[in-house]
Amino acid sequence: MSLKHLTLALAGVAALAVLAGCTGAPAASAPATKPATQTTSAAGDPSAVLASMGFTGMSGEQIVEKIDQDSSARPLAMKASVRPDKVVLGNAQGEVVVPLKDKGFYLSIAPFARQTHECYFHSLATCKGEMVSTPVHVTIKDAAGAVLVDEDTTTYANGFVSFWLPRNIAGTVTVTADGRTGTVPFATGAEDATCLTTLQVK
Repeated sequence: MSLKHLTLALAGVAALAVLAGCTGAPAASAPATKPATQTTSAAGDPSAVLASMGFTGMSGEQIVEKIDQDSSARPLAMKASVRPDKVVLGNAQGEVVVPLKDKGFYLSIAPFARQTHECYFHSLATCKGEMVSTPVHVTIKDAAGAVLVDEDTTTYANGFVSFWLPRNIAGTVTVTADGRTGTVPFATGAEDATCLTTLQVK
């Protein structure tokens, strides 16, 4: 294999690795990413890529919810990373970026009692929290104390529970599970985390 081909192969592996797991915080020097205005693809036809994943005709929001709430064991046979303004999807057919513009900011929360993992951009296909299919009560308030979410729910098969929140706000998330409670801050700005794995119930 020539040096050029090896370099291209390694670059491809690195690109998939970014999507493969729970991603860390972006580099401080990285420029802010502008919201996508349409579905784009790094390789192949965007419609074909979406069709190969079973997402033909679906909005970004519908795709995110479908993957996150999929009851199949992780990892799934795709890559899917939620950013503040888009979802980045990938498989053997190529990579597609679909904008998230209708419902707001998608915040995914993985409460834990004993063990957690680092995460910044939620990987819908690979991230898994400790508390799988667990009944929880979630309260989300903005910085002024207004209640945005106050409900009993159950974490998904991946150990997360997710909510669409207004953009460009800050506040706190409180989760109670089996009589144990934890509270952590959150923010929904253009460069903020979509994955919250620091909430320990105790």
